[in-house]
Amino acid sequence: MKNVLAISTIAALLLFSGCSQKDPAIDATDGSQAGQSTESTVDVKDPSDTSGLDDAGIDQSGTADSNEQTLSTLESKFESIRFDFDKFFIRADMESKIKNNVALSKTAASAYNMKLEGNCDEWGSDEYNYALGLKRAKSTKDALVADGVDAARITMVSFGESNPICTEQTKECWAQNRRVDFKLLP
Repeated sequence: MKNVLAISTIAALLLFSGCSQKDPAIDATDGSQAGQSTESTVDVKDPSDTSGLDDAGIDQSGTADSNEQTLSTLESKFESIRFDFDKFFIRADMESKIKNNVALSKTAASAYNMKLEGNCDEWGSDEYNYALGLKRAKSTKDALVADGVDAARITMVSFGESNPICTEQTKECWAQNRRVDFKLLP
């Protein structure tokens, strides 16, 4: 009985000690102290201005926004690899997409690491689909490495069935969700 009372007392103390009633402190200075300014400037670029773009249409100006634009532009050039139902082997019709992705990762995207995102359709348990998505990402990584991409640049993740691109209840839609997507990491 003493153990139950002691455990209950400790649990209550931990519960109440974690809840604070203090309001967060707010800095009330106006920012006009020596050397500080409240004004900020934003550099807005005209989208029709193509100066500073290389031959692939990628911004080479070096700003953070251009780096994000470069990543998204390059990512859009990578093609998703599709898989058959309940399979994780690369299909023959996906070989050309693998070759295209290898060429991109050796040239334009050579400065970036890649994340392979394995996805599945809604059939099967969550655990099974997460494992299958990881197997699909692994087989894609193996194909890239076999064609000369450095394995240290590639990470893998499985989303299982949680990241569908199509939600209709048709065979064609389910086939679109059985894929590996390519993401670039800075």
